[in-house]
Amino acid sequence: MGIKSFRPTTPNRRTMTVVTGELTSNKSKPIKGLTESLPKHGGRNNAGKVTARFRGGGHKRRYRIVDFRRQKDGIAAKVEAIEYDPNRSANIARLLYADGERAYILAPKGLSVGQIVRSGPEAEVAPGNCLPLERLPLGCLVHNVELTPGKGGQLVRSAGAGAQLLAKESRYVHLRLPSGEVRLIPALCRATVGVVGNEDHSNIRLGKAGRTRWLGRKPHNRGVAMNPNDHPHGGGEGKVGVGRKSPMTPWGKPALGRRTRRRRKSNAMIVRSRRGR
Repeated sequence: MGIKSFRPTTPNRRTMTVVTGELTSNKSKPIKGLTESLPKHGGRNNAGKVTARFRGGGHKRRYRIVDFRRQKDGIAAKVEAIEYDPNRSANIARLLYADGERAYILAPKGLSVGQIVRSGPEAEVAPGNCLPLERLPLGCLVHNVELTPGKGGQLVRSAGAGAQLLAKESRYVHLRLPSGEVRLIPALCRATVGVVGNEDHSNIRLGKAGRTRWLGRKPHNRGVAMNPNDHPHGGGEGKVGVGRKSPMTPWGKPALGRRTRRRRKSNAMIVRSRRGR
């Protein structure tokens, strides 16, 4: 895949870029039985309160049911098509198993239509195959990594992402994540071999505000442009800055320099922080 630019016929076209879809089957529509409705919530929770600001609108979508567990061991699957998924940055591959069942998986880099993929402890180490981490060689690049055996992949699922297997230690393996963090993962957890495809996704330039609205993102208003009752940065005559000692969130919490993430039990599994400590 590559990045396609356009002739500057309009100001928007001058900066807009898209990912070319040579590897995707553009004429292939998703399997109806592998999709479900995806209602919009506008950033609101079940009580109707906005919990994610500046969300709403966007193009109508259907959710593609992706198989993150890959538990059909020993059954070969043929790649029928590589499809675009509007709900994620990565492309998805449609598989046809030998028993007639179809499923979607994340499309790794190098996977092509007609290729055979397998899952299970006896599968070979090849892009698209899913194996337990204990069966993979050191230095292997993987994606769609489980945190709990049998739960399904939770880590390393975005376009171009890949984690590297560094070491094996008793019941755990050392995995270096894309952020640089080295984490202990149970050796029985499964992962898919290879790096997630569509790596040029991060190089896309939207080019115009309307394309952002298609994605369901509304304009993000600056705090200094609000009234004092709406944001701590608001108010004042003219452009006076944030008017505080340090920037704050809309709820008065420090926005820079103070960690607000709660310490969770999973922190004990971190061997090296993504901050290099």
